[in-house]
Amino acid sequence: MFKIGDVKIEPDSGLFVIAGPCVIETEKICLDIADRLLKISQKTGIPVIFKASFDKANRSSIKSYRGPGLQKGLEILAKVKQKTSLAVLTDVHEIQQVPATAKVVDCLQVPAFLCRQTDLLVACGKTGKPVNVKKGQFMSPEEMRNAVEKIRSTGNKKILLTERGTFFGYNRLVNDMTAISAMKQLGCPVVFDATHSTQQPGGLGNASAGSRDMAPVLAKAAIAAGADGLFLEVHTDPKNAKSDAASTMPIEWVEKLLINCTKIYKITRS
Repeated sequence: MFKIGDVKIEPDSGLFVIAGPCVIETEKICLDIADRLLKISQKTGIPVIFKASFDKANRSSIKSYRGPGLQKGLEILAKVKQKTSLAVLTDVHEIQQVPATAKVVDCLQVPAFLCRQTDLLVACGKTGKPVNVKKGQFMSPEEMRNAVEKIRSTGNKKILLTERGTFFGYNRLVNDMTAISAMKQLGCPVVFDATHSTQQPGGLGNASAGSRDMAPVLAKAAIAAGADGLFLEVHTDPKNAKSDAASTMPIEWVEKLLINCTKIYKITRS
């Protein structure tokens, strides 16, 4: 067992959620979303970890909005943490970003496309912070053992693995729910990314398409399959979100979804 902020992370110890906008757009948007998530957490009793990226380094187009950058992004994340007391998670893409980010956030996240990057995984591990590694869309669940071992080589055992779909031909992701059980065999809590799993990568040519309506369906299936937590990209105005607009979930959906997922969690663990 370990903690991300005040959130206990342990297999089958209770549902937790990582949620927030895909990318930091403005301080106000982040604070509004974080405040809504805090109220949902208080009402449902389900702990929430706030997530948002200061840089999206793997956007489809050179013209796509990437975020405010490291310094400004970390300032905003620090304010979210200060004003809401929510634990905070963000991505790192390069080893140079790791030290400064680790001083601010409660959990470092390695993006799916970088889950084989040895130096990045080791740098994250050396901070002693919890590390969430997203399974690459090109990886089998069993291959994630190597990512886990790279982080554990630093003495850091505070590792989560996140399933987010697997490539199936062009512009298509599918979910194999047995991947959740397979990755839990590696001794790490497993999170299911319900919104990215509905993506159609590059499906719009210069951006990813998606089907947000399917996210609740996948989330409930994943909890039934044994996922310990959920990862949800949410927004107060998803159609105008600057990243992943097609797959981002309206924040109004979150409370009901978490209540339903909690019921499924309790039934399948009883």
